[in-house]
Amino acid sequence: MRTALSAVVLAVGLFSLPPLPAFAQDTDASKRQIEQVVERFRTAITDKDPAAFMQLFLREDITWNVVYTDDSVKRYNASLKDPNIPLATRVQGGSPRTFIDSIARSKQARSEVISNVRIDTDGEIAQVWFDFAFMTGDYKSAWGKESWQLLRTDAGWKIAAVVWSAQENPNPR
Repeated sequence: MRTALSAVVLAVGLFSLPPLPAFAQDTDASKRQIEQVVERFRTAITDKDPAAFMQLFLREDITWNVVYTDDSVKRYNASLKDPNIPLATRVQGGSPRTFIDSIARSKQARSEVISNVRIDTDGEIAQVWFDFAFMTGDYKSAWGKESWQLLRTDAGWKIAAVVWSAQENPNPR
């Protein structure tokens, strides 16, 4: 009897609650919005536009790490002539600000070619995964896979973390 009464009280309580908002927003709309973030990222690099680039991020101090291939690290370290220059490591950090500021200061054209974009989202968080080639002028200086974590904020989709793998071009210009 007590169990049946508890079940009735629970059912009445649940049905009297206001409806909860839908957890997932329209994922098709979210994917379109995220595709726009990817395009603004690419364009800000090409345009050397730090302000537009930095607006894409949740904060300036997000996770921003690269993992270089073993061959890339070996080639770089073998090329060092000055023993006071530290050897490169496979995993290196940085920040979106340092990245875009170095691009903006460069006299050479810079761009990131993005392809094979895959987006997984529930409308609140998202994972973006794509192939990239980083270009200095018409020279393909590095390529690999890039992964972002994004959050849907009151100000729109923001990048919360960026990690990527990189193979440096073994053929100097």
